Amino acid sequence: MERASGIQSIDRGSRALSAESIVELNERFRAAGPEVVLRWAIDTFAPKLALASSFGAEDMVLIDMLSKFDPPTTIFTLDTGRLHEETYDVMERTRERYKVAIESYFPGRDAVEALERERGFYSFRQSIEERKFCCRIRKVEPLGRALLSVDAWITGLRREQAATRTGIDAVEIDASHGSIVKINPLVDWTESQVWAYIREHDVPYNALHDQGFPSIGCAPCTRAIKPGEDVRAGRWWWENPETKECGLHLESGHGDHGARG
Repeated sequence: MERASGIQSIDRGSRALSAESIVELNERFRAAGPEVVLRWAIDTFAPKLALASSFGAEDMVLIDMLSKFDPPTTIFTLDTGRLHEETYDVMERTRERYKVAIESYFPGRDAVEALERERGFYSFRQSIEERKFCCRIRKVEPLGRALLSVDAWITGLRREQAATRTGIDAVEIDASHGSIVKINPLVDWTESQVWAYIREHDVPYNALHDQGFPSIGCAPCTRAIKPGEDVRAGRWWWENPETKECGLHLESGHGDHGARG
């Protein structure tokens, strides 16, 4: 695989890049493919580097790309306890195909028990605040634990995915998690490019994608979309597009950071 020519790695163990370095890296990566970004990430941060995967199409592309690199990159997932059966199926197929371990992070037992006992099983549909409360318990807190031991994490975010993601860059500072580095190698890719790669390389993918689910989260919060609908229309479909973030992905970049929803 191609190395990120001309881009120097920082000392491993550093938990932050300067704002100037972020600008320079994003400029250099603008015309580079995701493999170049991944090679730089591995050279710079391994072994304190991890891919956060929900096993959607984008994450499967990244897993396939990472399988061609040494050393292996840690893969972790957030098991909210309410995932689709098809998601567990593709997780198992991924484990078998690529011979990788998948680290699952679960929400705290006491918090989930209190949530369901006090607020019911579908409180997240009552308001945005209630939905975010559920996401904090089932996703945000486990993510925080998963990122405690890394200096950088990789995601499958793309600008094209949602109104809340148009401003993301290939390399960002994640101020919400100790100013570690957040890397989005597919930031400039289109949905067509994602699926072209999957077909060309025979990459496993979630069977729900063939049933009209372009974006897949928890089962009660995800539905198939209708023809002509936005790709994120099936996520929290009772909300406006501007609020459709669970809190995992916050404003990152060069300075000020605030929640995206």
